[in-house]
Amino acid sequence: MSANQTTRKLTDLAKTIRSKNAGVDKITFDIIFSDHDNYKLVKNSGSLTRETICTLYGIEDKRISDFVEFDPAFAIKFTIYRERPSGSAGDPDIFGAQQYAPLLGLDIAIPGN
Repeated sequence: MSANQTTRKLTDLAKTIRSKNAGVDKITFDIIFSDHDNYKLVKNSGSLTRETICTLYGIEDKRISDFVEFDPAFAIKFTIYRERPSGSAGDPDIFGAQQYAPLLGLDIAIPGN
């Protein structure tokens, strides 16, 4: 971060941050913004990337099946492969609904004036 930048939490900019089951072997994540300005700010900040996801979740890039910035919906979506099938022995979250938490503290770089 340069001297001219500040940060804001992703939770301050996004309307919805959620995760959910995407089949037996995947969990999908949605980050949805209520307006174009906040969406564009996060998209262009370089703060939310495949690499960020790998770091936040402690996974290798090959576990990310999709990473999409969907302009018409002001949304960023990504999907990761589960470590084990949904509902199998040792699966900590059958619905995948509790996996978004690491995103809540993500700092987004805001350019200074």
